[in-house]
Order: sequence, then C-alpha cells, then structure tokens
Amino acid sequence: MYELPPIDLLESTHAFPGPYMFKVIGKAERGFVARTVAAVRAQLDTNADPPYSVREAVGGRHVAVTVEPMVQTAQQVLDIYGRLRSLTGLVMMW
Repeated sequence: MYELPPIDLLESTHAFPGPYMFKVIGKAERGFVARTVAAVRAQLDTNADPPYSVREAVGGRHVAVTVEPMVQTAQQVLDIYGRLRSLTGLVMMW
C-alpha cells in the first residue's frame, strides 16, 4: 500500500543518529493519536513518548500526527514506518 524509501536514500539525505519526522494522517477516532505515538515508542523500545504534535482537520473527521523521535539508523526509520503502516484508521503517511 505504501512504498517505503530505500535505505540508501535515507542514508544520503539524513544524518544518523538524529531526529526523523514522521507525518501520519488517520481517522479521528478510537485513540488514533495515542496508538500512533505508542507504535513509535514500542518500535524504539522506550517508555517515554517521543516529541509529537497533533492537528485536527477541518470538520474533525481526520487528525494529523507529527512524531519526531531520535533514531539511530535508517533501518530503524523503516522499522517504524512498518509498524505505523499497520495502524487501524491510517489514511496516509510520509
């Protein structure tokens, strides 16, 4: 459904370790924001929430979540994308 960026592209355009920004849009229901943040936290195997912000779409049907965790490698970025891809209610991510 979603094509992930190749590792070589990630490594050539980002410095690792460092912050990486994930943008996820989903249906504003059933705890989508909490599940998004929890998915990133679980993949990073940490107890602390990564920095994130939330914006509701006009009309309130969708919510945009921006998560910016510290990542160690390009593979870790791909692993997080893989976990986010399985979220119920996911509409789009980049």
